Amino acid sequence: MRVKADRLSTISALKPVAQTHQASSKTLRSANWERLMKLVDGEVRNNRFGNYIGVRRPFPFPEVGEMNLRTLRLIAPGALDTACDPGQWLFLDTETTGLAGGTGTYAFLVGLAWWEKDGLMVEQYFMRDHSEEPSLLMGILGQLRQRRVLVTYNGKSFDWPLLQTRFQMTRVGEVPEPLAHLDLLHPARQIWRLRIGSVALERLERRILQVDRGRDIPSSTIPQRYFDFLRGGSPDAVAEVFYHNQWDLFGLASLAVRLMHMLGNPKKSDCCPKELFGLSRLLQRRGEENLAADMYQSALQGGLPAEAEQIAQRELAFVAKRASNFELSNALWEKLLDHSNEGLRAYEQLAIYYEHRASSFEKAARLCRDALVRLQESFHEGNISSLKYRQWHASFNHRLNRLQAKTEKSVIGCKKR
Repeated sequence: MRVKADRLSTISALKPVAQTHQASSKTLRSANWERLMKLVDGEVRNNRFGNYIGVRRPFPFPEVGEMNLRTLRLIAPGALDTACDPGQWLFLDTETTGLAGGTGTYAFLVGLAWWEKDGLMVEQYFMRDHSEEPSLLMGILGQLRQRRVLVTYNGKSFDWPLLQTRFQMTRVGEVPEPLAHLDLLHPARQIWRLRIGSVALERLERRILQVDRGRDIPSSTIPQRYFDFLRGGSPDAVAEVFYHNQWDLFGLASLAVRLMHMLGNPKKSDCCPKELFGLSRLLQRRGEENLAADMYQSALQGGLPAEAEQIAQRELAFVAKRASNFELSNALWEKLLDHSNEGLRAYEQLAIYYEHRASSFEKAARLCRDALVRLQESFHEGNISSLKYRQWHASFNHRLNRLQAKTEKSVIGCKKR
């Protein structure tokens, strides 16, 4: 229903004005445009497609951080080496007529930012009505061609596909594909979800980056503010959208600097246990298992919520096993035996060790029998699905039968000797 409402509002706002009201509407629109430019300190810019409003605002901070290839690979695996230069980064955030995406959604305000020697430069491109969309797109094309590394927050799923669609629809020109696209939502979600839950950018700013926007508007009100402006409403409400967009870009750049610092030297990042847990997960997924193990141990020592503690113990046990540190891995699996979420996995891993490493078939068989009892109890208590029950039951029974055969063979061998 929300998607349908967005589309209906867009259609209503962009439809032609009745002829009897055209003169008065034109006067009101001109007055609103003039007031908006004063409120946002903007200027009318033009190109071969027409006019749009442009705004520039410098921020003296955040200062650009240091980036190396290793840090880049942690943020964006597979990114080209050229993305390692923050001077080539172009931050992007759009304000749109809805969240539906597709051909019915317009980016009426496009915010771009990049680092200069004195800090962060923010530039905004605004279309005063639908007819100015081609000129707006032409205006941002130069920046997209000049700085080829795109930095967004959920931009891979929304902002960038939307702009690509608008370029295709208007045929303004061929939009260049970024050499790299760093979407900071994904590392942010990995690192901070356990600590703060929702990782909406404004929430990250308040809780993690210590950025205070002051009085800001809810994002959900932005489309309606623009529709009201198109219908002759006060430009004051739209001016607040400019402010909101500027701070989105500032927050995005601040987040980039924070990630550079944390991932550049995780051991000296002064993180709380929940952040260390998130860092561990990210490092492990990127293949840095030894460093991930150190972070898991630090997180466990600092104290974690029960579920995260079990996950950290499980992952650290697997890392230790792959490093042939069976003393550590077995100690961790022993701790997990009584936990509902990881207990069966712990029984399985200990049985694997005693069967294949220690050749203690009887101990491995005892673990399998205990696991089957535990499995039965979990199923009757409704803690495990029928499918999982059948899978675990078949796995432990298969291992138990094999162990019994190995035990019998071992006994026969001893008697022959």
